[in-house]
Amino acid sequence: MWEGYKKGFRAYLQLEKSLSDNTVQAYLQDIEKLTQYLLLIKSDKSPRQILLTDLEKFVKWISELGMTPSSQSRIISGLRNFYKYCLQEQIVTQDPTALLEAPKLKRSLPDVLSFNEIESIIAAIDLSTPEGVRNKAVIETLYSCGLRVTELVNLKISCLYLDVGFIRVIGKGDKERLVPVGSSAVKHIALYKNNTRVHTPVKPGYEDILFLNRRGRKLSRVMIFMIIKELAKQAGITKNISPHTFRHSFATHLVEGGADLRAVQEMLGHESITTTEIYTHLDREYLRDTLQRFHPGFKK
Repeated sequence: MWEGYKKGFRAYLQLEKSLSDNTVQAYLQDIEKLTQYLLLIKSDKSPRQILLTDLEKFVKWISELGMTPSSQSRIISGLRNFYKYCLQEQIVTQDPTALLEAPKLKRSLPDVLSFNEIESIIAAIDLSTPEGVRNKAVIETLYSCGLRVTELVNLKISCLYLDVGFIRVIGKGDKERLVPVGSSAVKHIALYKNNTRVHTPVKPGYEDILFLNRRGRKLSRVMIFMIIKELAKQAGITKNISPHTFRHSFATHLVEGGADLRAVQEMLGHESITTTEIYTHLDREYLRDTLQRFHPGFKK
């Protein structure tokens, strides 16, 4: 019974909302979970017959399955989008998700590297090897531009505007943004591209990809993770580090330096300013720590 609605919802997400395939798939999986639940409780309710109480019981069910609050919130977001579509198509006259409460999320503050720690990671790179020259360009780009790891591995040569200090990034939902790139990153991207990459035999289809493995293919996300873990170990850093740590560090250092939050939002490619606002929390912690360390009259 729900299959027709799911097909219509898919078309709405793809054509009207222009969402990426991954996002469309995620939303459809959210609806799939609801229909699995209805099957389990032997309910044959259609979208029109679903009430707020049904959805509350469904959320309780997924919570008891052990889903994290963030996963529950994601599913609720999918349901809200589905009912937005149903309202638009007049499948329903009322939205049962309107009063559906998502679990309160505790915003955990991620590990952040200091500038000196980033410098020590970069210093651990062996520049006598082609991989080392590439890895230095990778780390410099991650930190200088605050890229997501997927954005980094998909970075194209045709999207580099190094002469004017910008790169064009294709982010979530295929949204493009221009990101300024620092002079050190510009230098090491150029060194890698002009002196090292030219000696790599490139596999067909990867001619425009900037960062390649030794077989001439695009670097994987896992490979970037492994490179960073190994460099952090060599630098003696025990923090839990991933490629995303450089993105967090990029944003935190900007906010601590007094950068405008809207500018940081633009550079990170955050759709909502509230996502960027986590860095103001980091900044407040930094301010408190500074006062505790240096102000004789500041009491904890």
